[in-house]
Amino acid sequence: MPKAKLFVISVENRPGTLAHVAKVLGDNRVNILGFLTTTSNGEGTVQVVADNVNKAKKALESSGLKWSETDVLQAELPSVSGTLARFTEKLGAKGINVTCGFATVARGAKKASVVLVVSDLERASRVR
Repeated sequence: MPKAKLFVISVENRPGTLAHVAKVLGDNRVNILGFLTTTSNGEGTVQVVADNVNKAKKALESSGLKWSETDVLQAELPSVSGTLARFTEKLGAKGINVTCGFATVARGAKKASVVLVVSDLERASRVR
């Protein structure tokens, strides 16, 4: 399974914040392949998988936003009922914990791209 870089951007919980992050990346010709935003009280994060890691890093560095990066598992799974259950059961059977994940798929699409933050990326990348 391929690995990807996940950018975790610390943000305030206020209107327009996601738009600002998306604009920073978009203005630097970085395409967002997937994102997850979460908030708690006045703080939040925007987690982004981008098409160009180097451009994303440069854009975030020059933006003044606080961010970190981590390696994640990015798996393409068939868009069929039960596929996520079967795949994550395999991870669990190998003692690999999923601490965060997100995915979406357009209706009628054949595959979904799933991004998972896992406890053992090396072992998880070998699960089929």
